[in-house]
Amino acid sequence: MLAKRIIPCLDIRNGRTVKGINFENITDVGDPVEMGQLYSEQGADELVYLDITATHEKRKTLPQLVRRIAKNLNIPFTVGGGVSELSDAEVLLENGADKLSINSAAVTQPEIITKLAGKYGSQFVVVAVDARFENGEWEVYVNGGRKPTGRELFSWVREAEERGAGEILFTSMNHDGTKNGYAVEALKRMAAEVSIPVIASGGAGQKIHFKEVFEKTEAEAALAASVFHYGEIPIPSLKKYLAGEGLPVRV
Repeated sequence: MLAKRIIPCLDIRNGRTVKGINFENITDVGDPVEMGQLYSEQGADELVYLDITATHEKRKTLPQLVRRIAKNLNIPFTVGGGVSELSDAEVLLENGADKLSINSAAVTQPEIITKLAGKYGSQFVVVAVDARFENGEWEVYVNGGRKPTGRELFSWVREAEERGAGEILFTSMNHDGTKNGYAVEALKRMAAEVSIPVIASGGAGQKIHFKEVFEKTEAEAALAASVFHYGEIPIPSLKKYLAGEGLPVRV
């Protein structure tokens, strides 16, 4: 069995790491490069950097920041935010990103998934999906969780895989920042419906939440932010706990 990955997520706004609850009430938590270095030293398997206002502000992810991150990290990192064409991907790759996360553009112009996968390989393309459970079904949102799309979650992730996505990063907007646990039932269904890796995001608050998502679903990685940012769950302690519970992790 492949080792389960632990992935800190750093949401970026104006060059700083920020965090909110349910995609709102944003607060500053630190320098993204310094935080990335710390997580790398602590044993994080990968990092995800998301420029959360790039699409809303109709601008590109900052290449200078990506270059700084690449110079100071020795683990893989994914970058997303404001990517809407092949040239955006080229800039991020040239500046050191290992993978590219696309969200809003993937929904509004899904052919970009196919183009990116065709040019760089599916392993480079992470389709990030933000969704909210309302009125008995999961609806996909874009623009940093600001805009509903009318797209149903599971049909969308199946299409993303068919178009060439290499991974799905699923964030439950209902669970985001609440620290009440991941959207286990949705993740269980999602991992059963696609054959590519699924990364769980939104809701981690205790070590047992990571254990639950790995034991009850086929998610290959768990992403979290605030519990790492505020030192509530140190990564070495988390991995030791998961290994003690019989889960395969790199320690």
